[in-house]
Amino acid sequence: MVEVDKEVVGQVLEDFFNVVKDKMAEGNNIYIRRFGSFVNKKRASKKGRDISRGEIIPIPEHFIPSFKPSKEFVEKIKGSDKVRLINEN
Repeated sequence: MVEVDKEVVGQVLEDFFNVVKDKMAEGNNIYIRRFGSFVNKKRASKKGRDISRGEIIPIPEHFIPSFKPSKEFVEKIKGSDKVRLINEN
């Protein structure tokens, strides 16, 4: 295991997630081999309800961020005894 200062790791992760957010806001998807994909999913326009006023309001078409894990990532989690133990308690 490589020892790295926590502050350096924290800054690297913060910078990484800022890049992900910025690129996705530009309409790009991000693919990380053997980890997963950060993708923009399109949501169709629909009608919603303002419960406090009881009126129907239009919700325009929009995009939401989504993460899809890779097959390798999913298989690693499925095969982990530790994940099962945590979820059973």
